[in-house]
Amino acid sequence: MAMYFHKTPFWVKRIFSAYTWDIPESEKVLYLTFDDGPVPEVTTFVLEQLSQFNAEATFFCVGDNIRKHPEVFQMILQNGHAVGNHTFNHLNGWKTPVEEYLDNIDRCANEMVKNSPNSNFSLLRPPHGRITRKQAGQLRRKGYQIIMWDVLSGDFDVHLDSKKCFEKSIQGTKEGTIIIFHDSLKAERNLRYVLPRYLDYFSSKGFIFKKLPESF
Repeated sequence: MAMYFHKTPFWVKRIFSAYTWDIPESEKVLYLTFDDGPVPEVTTFVLEQLSQFNAEATFFCVGDNIRKHPEVFQMILQNGHAVGNHTFNHLNGWKTPVEEYLDNIDRCANEMVKNSPNSNFSLLRPPHGRITRKQAGQLRRKGYQIIMWDVLSGDFDVHLDSKKCFEKSIQGTKEGTIIIFHDSLKAERNLRYVLPRYLDYFSSKGFIFKKLPESF
């Protein structure tokens, strides 16, 4: 089973300080993010839950999924959420040559612009959080902000019990946390359990949920 941190350690954030891991906040603000969509039955569930809690979020979309489900991508935008680039084919940057990786990100960007011509898409999350310094440097020069995370829900982990997934998600969350969920079929079981409870738990404590800013 893959090993991962539910809460990103401070030393990881320090070593890779050029990336955005959280947003310093004194107010009760959280940043929900969703990776790997749009996927019709899962993304629409997420949008319904967000609407119930008047929550904003940021969706890091796979370009090929936008191509296959443009109507769901439009729903994300129409509901007032932000979208970011997650490559066209969900590429692992550590295993992909620089030019191929950048071209794949361009393909995703083109798909986004085609479906929303007047938008500015400057947010990018590397799939699996895996990106080389050279890839990242070139992307930053092109104007991208590379977004990582403070809390990883683990909803994609088919071996993780849904209740444990919820507990781990709330444990690490604090003001300014960027948390990752996945609007994917693989994560659906845990997501359907955890997301409504997570929204309810933090809403009841006076938190609000904002989308990530386009620039920092």
